Amino acid sequence: MILFVGYRKCGTCRKAMTWLEARGLEYEFRDIREDNPTEAELREWIPLSGLSPAKFFNTSGGAYRELGVKDRLKNMSDDEMIGLLATDGMLVKRPVLVSDGTVMAGFRQEIWEDKLAAKK
Repeated sequence: MILFVGYRKCGTCRKAMTWLEARGLEYEFRDIREDNPTEAELREWIPLSGLSPAKFFNTSGGAYRELGVKDRLKNMSDDEMIGLLATDGMLVKRPVLVSDGTVMAGFRQEIWEDKLAAKK
């Protein structure tokens, strides 16, 4: 089963859900605002994604700007970044898709196509 962590009002999330549905891929939706990723989940997911913790931040979000995260990142350790990400789901790049050891943050159709096709 695919876990889709997102926000229904997010255009990118809606586009990603439509993409999954068009391919007949079932998923479990989890609202990132109401049930944000925990520190333990992020510690598991980030290495599986192949991305750095800094790449898991939603750089276009209001929370990112309000907290001045851009200026703080260069002085933060990976542990500090993961701790901050776990405090507010709106800081996390969305959607996050988790499926059988594969984790993707953000929707890039060509990447999803490659990684999910390998699962079939």
